Amino acid sequence: MNATQLKDTLTKAFKARLPVLIKGAPGIGKTDIITQAAEAAEMDLHIFHPVVSDPTDFKGLPAIVNDKAEFLPYGDLRLLLTAKRPTVAFLDDLGQAPPVVQASVMQLLLARKINGHAVSKHVVFAAATNRREDKAGVTSILEPVKSRFASIVELTVDVDEWCKWAITNDMPPELIAFVRFRPALMTSPTAATNDIVNRACPRTVANVGKLLKAGLDNAEVLAGAVGEGFAAEFIGFMRIWQTLPNIDAILLSPESAKVPTEVAALYAIATVLAEKTTVDNAPRVMRYANRMPKEFATLCIRDALGRCPEAANNKDFIRWATENQDVLN
Repeated sequence: MNATQLKDTLTKAFKARLPVLIKGAPGIGKTDIITQAAEAAEMDLHIFHPVVSDPTDFKGLPAIVNDKAEFLPYGDLRLLLTAKRPTVAFLDDLGQAPPVVQASVMQLLLARKINGHAVSKHVVFAAATNRREDKAGVTSILEPVKSRFASIVELTVDVDEWCKWAITNDMPPELIAFVRFRPALMTSPTAATNDIVNRACPRTVANVGKLLKAGLDNAEVLAGAVGEGFAAEFIGFMRIWQTLPNIDAILLSPESAKVPTEVAALYAIATVLAEKTTVDNAPRVMRYANRMPKEFATLCIRDALGRCPEAANNKDFIRWATENQDVLN
């Protein structure tokens, strides 16, 4: 599933109180999507970290009460038992947790009871884990734990989904354009390694954006954020970015301004033109976009609407959308 599909699935599952386990590579947004789904379902979210937990965190502490041995819930466990509002209990990185901790979670997931204490009816469980091939410390998830979930779904990297997120989170346009130009660098990253180096994934590419916004754009820092291969190609792409036609000149003369022919430059100009779109200049953006190859015109217009939804109200856009419904949907 891509991010949008997973968010929609989780929102419905949460409302139906069905537990779901999400698996996927590190850094692709599992936690963020669970957070968004809980918000969409209008539920509180409590995040638990079984990998650093002790079995007593999910069983309670042994104590003598009225001359009888009891397990007393405390901390996060008490939250599950006393929740008064719809709540998502998110077990993050469950696959990295020791088997004894996973086993302590089983009764909560299935019986919804632990040592005589019942989980609140308002609570639904969700969990996330990396895969064994990700070299993230996942050995396995106990078979009885897996079967406690209504479904196990896998989150995959989708460049279009990441670009939508990047637009709404103010990532630099040159980074968005590069990801579109070389999507394989993020969708087919280098193999996991035990070496102390980063590799391209949605999280580390977003870190590149944060570094660029902070003025940190030298090769060594970028390579440290996302790996040498991605950094080297991105720096090369930036040379093309710096030679783009002046955007103000394009908006001044959209019918005569030069349209690049190189693929990298087309990705770049489509992205930066969309970033500059306003309600006032939308007709000029449309006139220039109409001179671009259809694929890049579509990219430009989609991004422009993501940044400035009001631009959809101008007659040039309405005409284009009517004529190009096949590529806009």
